Amino acid sequence: MSGPATYLSGYRLMWILVMFDLPTSTKPQRKAAGDFRHFLLDEGFERSQFSIYARLINGKEAFEARIRRIEHALPAHGDVQILSMTDRQYRDVVHFSDQGRRRTSQNPSQLVLF
Repeated sequence: MSGPATYLSGYRLMWILVMFDLPTSTKPQRKAAGDFRHFLLDEGFERSQFSIYARLINGKEAFEARIRRIEHALPAHGDVQILSMTDRQYRDVVHFSDQGRRRTSQNPSQLVLF
């Protein structure tokens, strides 16, 4: 049984970036920071940098749902910032690694959901 194919626009697909600066001076703070990182990984985020995690989502509704889930998992102390951008905007990110410019990873031109 197959239904009609659904094509998602590069303007509807969004990236959510979670950036954080959490204290790690004491053992409980280190545990809270580690638990938050593990929560993000369990939620499907990928580590972009040590304190920046990213995930592809489908639209504003999914963004709001992720915000609520993250809010419930926030550690008691520290700063967390959440940013969203369209897939088209994320494609234009310039990435340098080891002082060399990296090519932007190409997402498929269309995503088909059955």
